[in-house]
Amino acid sequence: MPDDSKARPGRAHHPAPIMPHSSAALIEAATAALFERGELDAVETYFSPDYLVHLTGGEQVPGHAGLRSVLALYKRAFSGLRAEVVILAAEGGRVAWQRTFRAVHEAAFKGFPASGRELVWRDMGASLIRGGVIVEEWVLTDLAERLLLARKS
Repeated sequence: MPDDSKARPGRAHHPAPIMPHSSAALIEAATAALFERGELDAVETYFSPDYLVHLTGGEQVPGHAGLRSVLALYKRAFSGLRAEVVILAAEGGRVAWQRTFRAVHEAAFKGFPASGRELVWRDMGASLIRGGVIVEEWVLTDLAERLLLARKS
């Protein structure tokens, strides 16, 4: 039986995740934990404390707290979020990938009121991995275009 004595009060005990053996597997595992299962506490497992993501439009989000706030925003705005990641190329600590998301837009998101529609959007990105964690990423998304189209229909 697992030792729950170190679990925080009011929180379910989760066993330590099995770390992936390749950079591509790390991206797949992080996607599953954060987007599919909504495990915001998994940020520390997969991302460096000095993590930095460069987003569409030049926005930069630093650190675990920044990443958690972005993920929480997605979790609030989109119900039933599903993500599929396809690894396009991986060599050493560099991975190029595409994620396809599906979700119902149920709450306001970055100025777009809830549409109630199921949306499908894609992110394309490149990740830099060092020491078994994601250190930096560059991500382009077509989510704003999909939100505009949902508003017009």
